[in-house]
Amino acid sequence: MSDPVQLSKNIARLSRLELPGAGQVCVAGKYAYVGHIPNKAQLGTSIVDISDPRKPVVVSQIHLDDPESHTHKARVVGDIMIVNNERNMTRIGRKAEELPGLRARLRETLGRDATHAELAHALNVDAADIPKVEEAERRPYDRGGFKVYDISDKTRPRLLVHQKTGGIGVHRFDMDENYAYISTEMDGYVGNILVTYDIRDPSRPEEVSRWWIPGQHIAGGETPAWSGRRNRLHHALRYGDELWAGLWHGGVAVIDVKDIRKPATLGSFNYHPPFPEPSHTFMPLEQPIGGRRIALAIDEEDHAHDDEELDRRRGRPHGCLWVLDVTDLSNIKALSSYEVSELDSPWSRATPGRFGAHQFQEQRRGTLVYCAWFAGGLRVVDVANPMSPREAGYFIPHPAAGKAAPQTNDVFVDDQHRIYMVDRYAGFDILEHT
Repeated sequence: MSDPVQLSKNIARLSRLELPGAGQVCVAGKYAYVGHIPNKAQLGTSIVDISDPRKPVVVSQIHLDDPESHTHKARVVGDIMIVNNERNMTRIGRKAEELPGLRARLRETLGRDATHAELAHALNVDAADIPKVEEAERRPYDRGGFKVYDISDKTRPRLLVHQKTGGIGVHRFDMDENYAYISTEMDGYVGNILVTYDIRDPSRPEEVSRWWIPGQHIAGGETPAWSGRRNRLHHALRYGDELWAGLWHGGVAVIDVKDIRKPATLGSFNYHPPFPEPSHTFMPLEQPIGGRRIALAIDEEDHAHDDEELDRRRGRPHGCLWVLDVTDLSNIKALSSYEVSELDSPWSRATPGRFGAHQFQEQRRGTLVYCAWFAGGLRVVDVANPMSPREAGYFIPHPAAGKAAPQTNDVFVDDQHRIYMVDRYAGFDILEHT
């Protein structure tokens, strides 16, 4: 396909590594840490020397010995690296969890045990998949959690502990010198909740508190007012004595952690419905603007697997960036949103893939926000006027080999405003804002 639009503005590429697809990139000092999405080589994490940003060099890689799990997120503080451990998405998915209740219901309805074909129809899988579902029922996943590594020698990361959690494990998270703020499933809850661990002794993480959306704690007698796991913690970021949380279809929330053992909700805001895409990340700006405290939220575009799904998306808003007034946390208000036109990427309607927003950098850089926009590439947005965000630059990479569209997934911006970007399919780019 010829490029119908310009692919960059005010952004220049310094270098590129053809690493496997990634979920997150984190930079600390002279190294970048890349957490990989499931891949044939079972590559979990790459450590890259970026001391010369024009010639990045992989210095070590961690491969997984568990084909059912992935570690696509990584964060580093000092000589400690934490990666998530989460079950891979498969065709079987959560079908094994549904099987006992489904058998009982069908037995009551049919007056006999259901056949494989009847179970498959009810579960929306092939009859040939039922033995796999039954095997997953017999051997439930028990490796969810996070792993802590000593990376004082970047060429030889050393595993200190695999901290188990629950369910399918840990998704995204935050950390500092003292605590890890983990988004994970736990027994007795529906969907991911916040579990905070004391990591001052990194080889022995200690749980210190939990926070959840009212309704998630089903073992405690709560009943969710939503279906399934739609409302859950995606992840929470610590700024000062507050955690800023994206809650998927539950919107966003700010959590007081002055007493780390007693997290308390300071305020929340949910714009679902009518907006269909789930809230991914929530972050306050460093400084007030015009006497108001301002925050940013970004939604994650869902999948378009084929042309039929793309047709169903037409007329529906894409995932976007939100600008919010959070001066009064008991009355959070939306001020504006920023969206990228489908005309602004040659791959906006390519399938399979996604076009809209996903994630922004979690490092506060004045009023500039650097957004990973799936097939829209990197979008740089200036929110100096919170009522009218404006584009300050962009960079759209070409698709990875054999793929229909780029899928820009995560971005990190260092103190020199150098930009590090990864793609879900393949590629690690180092860019600069010109």
